[in-house]
Amino acid sequence: MKIDLGDLNAFVTVARARGFRDGARASGASASGLSEAVSRLEAQLGVRLLNRTTRSVVPTEVGQRLLERLGPALTEVETALDVVNNFRDRPVGTLRLNVPISAARLVLPTIVPRFLAAYPDIEMEVIAEDNFVDLLAAGCDAGIRYGERLEQDMIAVPIGPRVQRFATAASPAYLDRHGRPQHPRDLLRHACLHGRFSNRPAPLWEFERNGETVQVDPKGPLQVSIGTATDLAVEAAIAGMGIILLFEDWLRPHLDSGALEPVLEPWWLSFPGPFLYYPGRRLVPAPLRAFIDFIKAPTG
Repeated sequence: MKIDLGDLNAFVTVARARGFRDGARASGASASGLSEAVSRLEAQLGVRLLNRTTRSVVPTEVGQRLLERLGPALTEVETALDVVNNFRDRPVGTLRLNVPISAARLVLPTIVPRFLAAYPDIEMEVIAEDNFVDLLAAGCDAGIRYGERLEQDMIAVPIGPRVQRFATAASPAYLDRHGRPQHPRDLLRHACLHGRFSNRPAPLWEFERNGETVQVDPKGPLQVSIGTATDLAVEAAIAGMGIILLFEDWLRPHLDSGALEPVLEPWWLSFPGPFLYYPGRRLVPAPLRAFIDFIKAPTG
């Protein structure tokens, strides 16, 4: 059976996007063209790969299994074709990154514009989410994560600030009403604004000073999804609802403006910055190699 590679790629695009219109936006193809390609593939294979409704497109069981096998395979095909880039004066192609929302907000804005200006023939696609993903299955070239979440078979390259801090802060009005904590355990008597990852309990708040580490589990009126709804917690803190713990860089504009006041600053916990990571058992695509070299450079 001779299957068109373009039809397979169309199926993967639609299945990942969960829709023909979204798949068309992601790939630059037409929705009707993708639909025809998937229908042609289903007819050749003799099975339904996608369940289509007016609201969604979801892979069938066999479609999901095919997607899981095709994703890495098509990525390897793209990588093989990318060898041609080694013979070009400038690398060409698409660089797909999977990054946490904090990195999309705090790390990439100082890097991506300069990188794309230096490599005008490269297009970049950034998928921002806080769930850990299989890069190859997701069709991504590389990701950004912190050291404790990196798999052992990944190559990791430092990117962005090498030291970061978690900061606690509240509005001056809140602190005037409820007092200013002097020790992390004082937070147990305060309203605190929490963030949590999906399907996991809210993490403890950790502090460190002069070798002493303190963990507390304060309570409060608001809990949000980390990343996707963090700005809501920030606005709640500015409005005087309680104390927030977040990346210092995320809170810095509000600290500088006076909308928020530092809380327990001598206790703020420092931690190593993030890493760009990618599989070590495959040929590095030219766009990714250019990005790695760029962030390794003194001004990268």
